[in-house]
Amino acid sequence: QVQLEQPGGGLVQAGGSLRLSCAASGRTLSTCITGWFRQAPGKKREFVAAIRWTTPYYADSVKGRFTISRDDAKNTVYLQMNSLEPEDTAVYYCAADTRTTTSFIRSENAYDYWGQGTQVTVSS
Repeated sequence: QVQLEQPGGGLVQAGGSLRLSCAASGRTLSTCITGWFRQAPGKKREFVAAIRWTTPYYADSVKGRFTISRDDAKNTVYLQMNSLEPEDTAVYYCAADTRTTTSFIRSENAYDYWGQGTQVTVSS
């Protein structure tokens, strides 16, 4: 069993920055694909970013603004979000794919463990 703990998100003004974290227990994250997804009100959950080994993957909508990273000593993955826009407002989820199905890295169906989600609100 893998447990993913996400501390609270936050409220930030447009143009601001926020860093999300996701701490894992039960499995070493470096052996998994770890991803971030988000779900805005009334919308489907969408892929944001993922990291496999040291290779990051990003959705086009966040490329150049968001950075995914992993601290193996802390078994924690981070999502640094810069130049935030009101459209980034959503509940953000971290997820782990313990089977490392790289071909479907942008699909939520590839991930078998999920954090509880954290609200990020960007005001205009």
